[in-house]
Order: sequence, then structure tokens, then C-alpha cells
Amino acid sequence: MSDVPAITVTKVSKQFDNIEVLRDINLTVNKGEVVSILGSSGSGKSTLLRCMNWLEQPDRGTIHIGTEQIGINAQTRQPMSNKQLARVRERVGMVFQSFNLWPHLTVQQNVTEALLYVKKLPRDEAQQLATQHLEKVGMLDKQHNYPITLSGGQKQRVAIARSLAMSPEVLLFDEPTSALDPERVGEVLAVMKQLSQEGYTMVVVTHEMEFARAVSDQVVFLEKGKLIEQAPPEEFFTRPKSERVQQFLQTVRQ
Repeated sequence: MSDVPAITVTKVSKQFDNIEVLRDINLTVNKGEVVSILGSSGSGKSTLLRCMNWLEQPDRGTIHIGTEQIGINAQTRQPMSNKQLARVRERVGMVFQSFNLWPHLTVQQNVTEALLYVKKLPRDEAQQLATQHLEKVGMLDKQHNYPITLSGGQKQRVAIARSLAMSPEVLLFDEPTSALDPERVGEVLAVMKQLSQEGYTMVVVTHEMEFARAVSDQVVFLEKGKLIEQAPPEEFFTRPKSERVQQFLQTVRQ
């Protein structure tokens, strides 16, 4: 494992309408680690994740992807141009709650689009990568279908394949199962568990406690924008230090 972390979050704070939703967050995600971010609704989990690829800009603090600070040009210390930001974002895959598939494109086209127009790959190479990653997530048989014909779980697996095809250094998952019917949750979590076993670096905002316990290297808990506890899963779930985490775990077990 490299000495340089995959993501380094340093003293990140963010406000919306004078309400502080993140307050001095420090977090290190090492290469090959799975970090699960837990917390009640409104605790800042998704905002922190979105800051990691600059979909939200922190008011204070820094975020590094590897050795490169995202959002700020290292030479000029000015905000990155859209082109510079797009280059850094290629290193960070994002899987959203709502899939964000293009409805007018087939499953295969949804995966190849960014490979063709962002990475500028030849069409045959893009299609080969799409085939490879759709097979990985169990969706190759649906490659010619349109998103409207797919279940929520199938759409999310296509979204994961699309992110994987870009060869990101880090995968960010923003509550990837929250929009799914209960019977579809397992198929998405199974793909994510497989990715963790293959050594992908992942940061996952989730309400799936069993997944967090089984797959994570570190579990992080946010409360009102503050990181109040971080520990390996065995310690987090069996010996939580803070009263708030104890209360949270009692509630989710009921």
C-alpha cells in the first residue's frame, strides 16, 4: 500500500444559508481501503462526499486526491479551470442515489459515452471496456436495453460499471441503495463487496449497517457536521466510545 493516501481531507468546513453543515472535518482514506460514512439524516454525510470531487466547494480547508489538491491550481493558487477540474475528477468515480443514466442511450452507450468523449478512446476499445465492466456487475445481458426497461438495482449496477470503466483511483458512493426496492438492495451490495475484495478504494455513505460492518476498513460517524467517531468496524459496532454513536446503534438495531 502506497504511503500517499488516496484522499486527504483537512479541516474542511461548509455552510449553506449560514448553517454550518461541515465543521473542521479531517479524514484520511488510504489506497485499497473501504471507508463507510454513517450518521443521521442532515449530518453532512453527502455534502462531505460531494466535496471530495468538488461538486460542493468547501468554504475552508483542503482536499487532496493523492498528492494533488482538488479545486485549486497548484501553480497559481487560483481556482481550477473547468478543464483542470475535469481532469482531476476523472480520478474519482461517483455513484449517486438516483443512477443518473441517460435515458436515450442503451446500457452499453451509457458506459461508453465518457470513454469516447472524455478519455477519447477509439470506439472499439471503449466498447471492449464497456463489455468487460458490464460483465463484472452482471449486466452484460442487458447491454442493448434502455434504462426505462431496467429495475432500480439494475440501473445502479450500470452506474457502477460506468464509473469503473473510467479506471478511477477512488469510488465514491452516495447512499447507492437508498432509492431501491428492498429486494434489489442485495444485488448492488454484492457488487460493492466484490469490488472491495478486489482492492478498490471506496468511500461509501450508507444506511446499510451490515454492509458497513462486513466490508469497511474504517467507519466514520458524523453528527451535525462534525466527525465525532472513527474506528475499525469491529470496534465501532461493539465498543463505541461516544454516547451519540451508542444511541444511534441502539436505534438502528430496533
